[in-house]
Amino acid sequence: MPIQNRVAEFDAEMRAWRQDFHTHPELRFEETRTAGIVAAKLREWGIETHENIAKTGVVGVIRGHGASGRSIGIRADMDALPMQEVSSPAYKSVYDGKMHACGHDGHTATLLGAAKYLAETRNFDGTVNVIFQPAEEGGAGAKVMIEEGLFERFPCDAVYGLHNMPQIPKGTFAIRSGALMAAADGVEITINAKGGHAAMPHLTIDPIAIGTQIYTAAQTIVSRAIDPFDNVVISITQFHAGSANNVIPHQATLNASIRTTRADTREMIRDRFQQLCDSMAALHGVEIVCNYRFGYPVTSNHAEQVDKIAKAAATVVGADNVDTDCAPLMGSEDFSYMIEARPGAFIFLGGRDETHTHSVHHPEYDFNDEILTTGASLWSTLVEQELPRVG
Repeated sequence: MPIQNRVAEFDAEMRAWRQDFHTHPELRFEETRTAGIVAAKLREWGIETHENIAKTGVVGVIRGHGASGRSIGIRADMDALPMQEVSSPAYKSVYDGKMHACGHDGHTATLLGAAKYLAETRNFDGTVNVIFQPAEEGGAGAKVMIEEGLFERFPCDAVYGLHNMPQIPKGTFAIRSGALMAAADGVEITINAKGGHAAMPHLTIDPIAIGTQIYTAAQTIVSRAIDPFDNVVISITQFHAGSANNVIPHQATLNASIRTTRADTREMIRDRFQQLCDSMAALHGVEIVCNYRFGYPVTSNHAEQVDKIAKAAATVVGADNVDTDCAPLMGSEDFSYMIEARPGAFIFLGGRDETHTHSVHHPEYDFNDEILTTGASLWSTLVEQELPRVG
């Protein structure tokens, strides 16, 4: 694979950075150590550095040769997950209940490697903003950075991001135009009924019975109300009710996770849940509160930027190793906020080999260090292709 030679020389450094981040994972909006190392490295390489954006976010501004006003952004997420690591690499997490189980340690090290190369060579005409983002895991750090003026302070004609993907082989990339990852919404349904003695159910209104009806009816939203070619997942993930064997409780609560890839479907499901709760409340004579929460939006890639990053990926690994029409993934990603605000694209970087088979969010997952130079070469190549020097 034509990994850039200078990037390949950073391989040992990138591995050391990545493994250090893995040893010291930090949760959303707590990435002070990680952000401090990132900022120190950027300054060491002569990069204009801005800190404390969305609390722990860092942006480095790298200016190339020439007077072009063109600019792009490249984003890496920094946060870990609140889960226990069960494997035992030499660089295992030193914090109980915190683990880099999604590869953000690798994303950060990858972008640092590219930043070092770009600062050293500056073989481009324009400006590159390297964006180190906090709180992707449920904290909507991208949204917070945007609300704090990210793109006003650091203009970007386009913005790009990547995620490692253990489901596809190392040395490959996968991407598609349009919906690449799903929106992630949630609903909490609270049934306020009438409790009583389990031996006298006729004197009660059983919220568990109502909850099971809601559970069953929710399954038909996907199976009977959605086009089979429209990607949708509704999962009832929690059902809480009762505290004693001989008591019918007065209240039951259900929670669900909803994943969609189309905005109109997203709105329709929200409406269907409200209608379902209203009708069940009327049927049983109880109060049912439906609290529907919109989360991360659909990660929808822009066609022009997909073409550009796919071209760069093909330069690095060969066109045969770049899938430009991969299936959408029903996971979600807060980079979606960035490509709602600016044209952009998000790409998957393959990581699977004989020793890296666990999916992200698995307690034995570990980022594959073999792909660090592949990712850094992608970013370096993209910059030099999209912001070429003239003359």
